[in-house]
Amino acid sequence: METGFESNELIDRLPPHLKQYIKPQNYEQYTPINQAVWRFVMRKNVDYLSKVAHESYLNGLKQTGISINEIPSMYGMNRILKEIGWAAVAVDGFIPPNAFMEFQAYKILVIASDIRQLENIEYTPAPDIIHEGAGHAPIIASPDYAEYLRRFGEIGAKAICSAHDTEMYEAVRELSILKESPPPTPLPGVKGELLLKQHQEKIAACEAKVLQLQEKEVEASEISLIRNLHWWTVEYGLVGSVENPKIYGAGLLSSIGESEWCMKEEVKKLPYTIDTAYQDFDITQPQPQLYVTPDFAYLQEVLEEFANTMAVRKGGWRGLKKLIGSKQIGTIELSTGLQISGIFTRMIQNEDNEVVYFETEGETALAYREKEVIGHGVARHANGFRSPLGKLKKINLAIENMGPRDLQAYNFYDGKPISFEFESGITVEGMNVTGMRNLNGKLMLIQFTDCWVKYGEEVLCSPEMGDFDLAVGKDIVSAFAGPADYHSFDRVTHKPSTTETVRVNLSEKEKNLNNLYQEVREMRTNETYQESDLKAVFRKLITDFPQDWLLPLEIYELTAKHASDFSKEVLEHLKIVQQQRPKVAHLIASGLQLL
Repeated sequence: METGFESNELIDRLPPHLKQYIKPQNYEQYTPINQAVWRFVMRKNVDYLSKVAHESYLNGLKQTGISINEIPSMYGMNRILKEIGWAAVAVDGFIPPNAFMEFQAYKILVIASDIRQLENIEYTPAPDIIHEGAGHAPIIASPDYAEYLRRFGEIGAKAICSAHDTEMYEAVRELSILKESPPPTPLPGVKGELLLKQHQEKIAACEAKVLQLQEKEVEASEISLIRNLHWWTVEYGLVGSVENPKIYGAGLLSSIGESEWCMKEEVKKLPYTIDTAYQDFDITQPQPQLYVTPDFAYLQEVLEEFANTMAVRKGGWRGLKKLIGSKQIGTIELSTGLQISGIFTRMIQNEDNEVVYFETEGETALAYREKEVIGHGVARHANGFRSPLGKLKKINLAIENMGPRDLQAYNFYDGKPISFEFESGITVEGMNVTGMRNLNGKLMLIQFTDCWVKYGEEVLCSPEMGDFDLAVGKDIVSAFAGPADYHSFDRVTHKPSTTETVRVNLSEKEKNLNNLYQEVREMRTNETYQESDLKAVFRKLITDFPQDWLLPLEIYELTAKHASDFSKEVLEHLKIVQQQRPKVAHLIASGLQLL
């Protein structure tokens, strides 16, 4: 099958619902300005981060094959990443949190292949290749950190989201895309002003929506809490001591502005604990506080502590309630090991809040140890699944603990009619067809025909609804997001998002500027050029693009060692741009410092 991207053994093992997010990197779409942005950020970061980043960062740059001078080909990176047991894939911007986590569990780095605009060179709220490739990739060269990242993905993929999370994800994704998208190409007259105004209004509307959702009082979901932990560690984490921290978070490693900002006294440095899960963040703003872990091993301790609070380990009515609130495919596991996967819609509880009945709607599948139970996929349970739980009335022994003689004593005969009542008051009456046991020999599923299931006056199941499958189990021991067996459901048909990253066609003027950048790039790469050629580029630049700051900086880099009149002229031009564009003056100054 044609995929459009280069695969390998690690990528091949991904399930289809993850592969749907992978896209070709389309390396040829990177412009010369894109390359210059990458080079400036990397030169600046490597120079600065060599003093403030965790030691594994610089080592990781070498181990992962990431070049300072050009945007990496991620599938070229894969040949090197393979040596440390990882791989990288390209995606379009943000992907759903659970999918992102699951990629990590498979030891796959998800890299947004787009690159930030020159105007957003210091920081962008949208994922881009600088953030992912230059931030995430190098640090996984540390074995302790790489294992933390994998384990985080494994646990995070099971975290249950809420309907509010889904709405928030779409809003943040749309806002980040709009902010990273260049404004409309300036047009003369009223029409041009109108297009610019509409673009600004869209951003303002999205910002307002994100703010509204942020201020909405909702119970924190598992995915929102674990996303906070991910943000304050993987993205914006510090390691060492509060007094002398080092950077390891990808958001800091990839951001010129924030890597410098975070080391200032204005940014609070706090010890990293499980309480950090309750500290929200704003993806569009620099962070006012950061958290410091003493070492990477401690990250795992906090992660496991948090996992102990999750429904995947606690189960019960709270876990099922979270699944119902998510309105997405999730799984409960019963005490017999039987796993039911689907969209849960209802539960009935007794006076002790124990779940005595549950329902799903739509396609549902049963599994045992993450493998679909033969004959109990979505074809059989296309219209949902329902079952009582718990012990039988006046019988101390749970069904799952009954041996063959016990079952005989209580009339659980195959091919015999039977009626019984649960302690909850739910009654079952029908023809006992057969039972299915787990590896320990315990009953985990009993099939009935001509079956009535009632709760007081309410009919929960009737013969016209087809066969009734009773899920055997005293209680729910686990609840988590997604299906137990990913083969059970076709999740490839779902669109990742309603929004996509904006692709902009360059105007003739923008093409001309890129051509100038390319000429200088070739001169630097070839190391042999005539000064007259470089002067010609500079003359065109100051005539047609007098406000551009990055290309004259690259030109000065090539001339500075000669201390010629031409070099002085370029430097004077840069000083003029600094005066005319105070917002980029510090960038020019920092670029000059590198020389």
